[in-house]
Amino acid sequence: MLEVIDKGGDTATHTTPLLFVHGAFHGAWCWDDHFLDYFAERGYHAVALNLRGHGGSPLPAPINECTVFDYVQDVNAVAERLPVRPVVIGHSMGGFVVQKYLAVHRAPAAILVASAPPTGIAPATVRVACRHWRSSLRTRSFSRPLDFFAAPGVSRATFYHDATPDEVVAACTSRLGPESARVLYRDLLYRHLARPKQVSAPVLVLGAELDGFFTPREVAATARAYGTQAVMFPGMGHNMMLERGWEAVADRIDSWLTVTLR
Repeated sequence: MLEVIDKGGDTATHTTPLLFVHGAFHGAWCWDDHFLDYFAERGYHAVALNLRGHGGSPLPAPINECTVFDYVQDVNAVAERLPVRPVVIGHSMGGFVVQKYLAVHRAPAAILVASAPPTGIAPATVRVACRHWRSSLRTRSFSRPLDFFAAPGVSRATFYHDATPDEVVAACTSRLGPESARVLYRDLLYRHLARPKQVSAPVLVLGAELDGFFTPREVAATARAYGTQAVMFPGMGHNMMLERGWEAVADRIDSWLTVTLR
């Protein structure tokens, strides 16, 4: 049974639950720090899952054998436990998982938060590796990607921006966990890319101006692929739900859902 953090409940105002999907190395905790309480207090049923091998969710096989399809299966398993199909909200790698989920499962709407593009993460991977090549050489970055992304300086530069308080970065880095090299360096790199033309649900695309992974141009291209325009947030890094100013991101999601789910 996958571990979930479940807050709030369906109300007359909001009858559709929200299902939050975390990104690589993260867990449901990244949504629980701020977002779950925010949306529960506004009358939503807010649920965040831990994908297999993350948090308290079991891992039936070695983490490096997990595929993006395993993660899609996890999202669907939790979605099916809810009374109605949820809005799916994914961050980073979780945004890519959401895109793959949308291609084969129904959803009333979806939100991509600093999401991996449907065309994959090859350009981002090269940028990050070149920017931190010394750390890449010192760590087993291909078999144990966490060794690289949790290295001193890499976590801040990748997930946050220079003005983010040290305590926020330290709290995040201490909670990062192992991630599937197969997902990061095969599925999202070239093997199993997303197919936007198979997605019919309305999609909101949110990006961060100072994202250490994905450029504003890539975020804009993701939005175009889903027939919409990206909403960019200035002065924010990749972890938009944990950065200072996260309330503005949550407010934008809430206002969009209020209109979209009428």
